[in-house]
Amino acid sequence: MRTDHLCSKAACSNYLIVNIVGLLESLMTATIVDDLTDTASDKNRECKGQGLANIGAGLLGGMAGCAMIGQSVINVKSGGRGRLSTFIAGTLLLIMVVFLDEWISKTPMAALVAVMIMVSIGTFSWRSILNLKEYPLSTNIVMLATVVVVVWSHNLALGVFVGVLLASLFFANKISHFMYVESILDEANSTRTYRVIGQVFFNSADKFNAAFDFKEAVDKVVIDLHRAHFWDITSVAALDKVVIKFRREGAEVELIGMNEATTTIVDRFGIHDKPEEIEKILGGH
Repeated sequence: MRTDHLCSKAACSNYLIVNIVGLLESLMTATIVDDLTDTASDKNRECKGQGLANIGAGLLGGMAGCAMIGQSVINVKSGGRGRLSTFIAGTLLLIMVVFLDEWISKTPMAALVAVMIMVSIGTFSWRSILNLKEYPLSTNIVMLATVVVVVWSHNLALGVFVGVLLASLFFANKISHFMYVESILDEANSTRTYRVIGQVFFNSADKFNAAFDFKEAVDKVVIDLHRAHFWDITSVAALDKVVIKFRREGAEVELIGMNEATTTIVDRFGIHDKPEEIEKILGGH
């Protein structure tokens, strides 16, 4: 019973990986063909059609399939633009598999290898090597890491996951540098106005906190958020910390200019305007 359970989990995992790889390759193929032909395709329709076709193929005992980058690129470069070109390719492939399987099986492996090598040469973007000198280091790292993981693991889904993860981290780090805080002191009214500009999220929350002077003796602190956007719970917690620290020092704090999205997340997760929640924290409950 235990063995059957493990086999079932392994099968489900393999099915999931096959689905992810199939969708990724089809979407990449559609994007490449769109660029080559200067046209726009419906990616959602492509995914739905592929899913229905794979379900039908499975019910008939066939294998799941997806779009092929190499075949599609060669087809387009050879002049194929309409449905007839793909229909002919699929029809000839069906004929070879069903009726000419004995002859096809006699094809030397070396010939097939030579064909695949030429397909690789024809579809590889040689310009990407020259672009290594021009593109930012983060972009090059993402590209090289994706290629290395795919070649090493033979798993396109894993390579794309690593690439997306690295790209997200680099993007978050880059965006965090564009967040800064300006301050103006109104000595007559003993008021310090902090103007927050940029995106406040988990990677810029510490920088946001460090921009405030909590020891300054002022009667009122105004935090202007007209040009700021708070994205996650970490940013809301940073805002709560700033407001509570200023109030603890005896200053009146006023928040102005929050956009609708920021107001929504602050109202939902913020505690600086909820005395009962502050009491829980200060009381250690």
